[in-house]
Amino acid sequence: MAEDPEAGTAGGEGPVALAAPARLWPALGAVYRAQLSRARVARIPLLFVATFQSLGIMILMRGVVDGGAEARAVVAGSSVLVVAFVALNLLAQYFGQLRASGGLDHYATLPVPPASVVLGTAAAYASFTVPGVAVCAVVGSLLFQLPLAGLWVLVAVIPLAGAALAGLGAALGLLAPRPELATLCGQLGMSAALLLGVLPGDDLPLLVQWARDVLPSTYGVEALAHTFEARPDWSVVALDLGVCAAVGVLSLAVATRAYRWATVR
Repeated sequence: MAEDPEAGTAGGEGPVALAAPARLWPALGAVYRAQLSRARVARIPLLFVATFQSLGIMILMRGVVDGGAEARAVVAGSSVLVVAFVALNLLAQYFGQLRASGGLDHYATLPVPPASVVLGTAAAYASFTVPGVAVCAVVGSLLFQLPLAGLWVLVAVIPLAGAALAGLGAALGLLAPRPELATLCGQLGMSAALLLGVLPGDDLPLLVQWARDVLPSTYGVEALAHTFEARPDWSVVALDLGVCAAVGVLSLAVATRAYRWATVR
């Protein structure tokens, strides 16, 4: 008797179809919730350190800065520094350790797009900075007697600066050959955000201004600093936020490519 081509295998069952890969947004949401839960438990002490560090900088600078552009730069730079500490420094360390320990192999076996791992983790670390940035911006505004009316722009500054810095931190952690180098790169990036973010760019040497323009957090700092003016130019604020968004997309794309490269090494 001829065999039926529609018949199953020896056990009477047909071939089992593989499950379809997870779509980007549901996978991103799952990674985001998992990473946010992990960060909430493990990173709260470090968030306090980042917040107190920025508050300490503003208190120290209060003795040498009276007001004007310097005060606006100090408050804006110190507030965004919280984002740099968490989203850049800690994320570089996390991905560096993940790569060194073989944890990337676990993610590589999951049926999720690589972009969802990078974007979900970056979004979780960026979200984790919201309380610290808000506290620093409010306290700094009161300390230097700056207007509070424009602080609503933090709703845009935090996610955009967080995306740009988190993408950079993830890329540094994934591309560094050793976790020690990932930690070093993350700390150097945070130091650059500190040194270049709390001073007005117009008075700096030309070479330092170029370095400041390359730093992703600069545009978030500038956008926030402009809102402290008596009559903010919102077109300039929107332009700075647009540049910050473009840098964020670029840095996250680089981090995604670095993730793909690291998982096949």
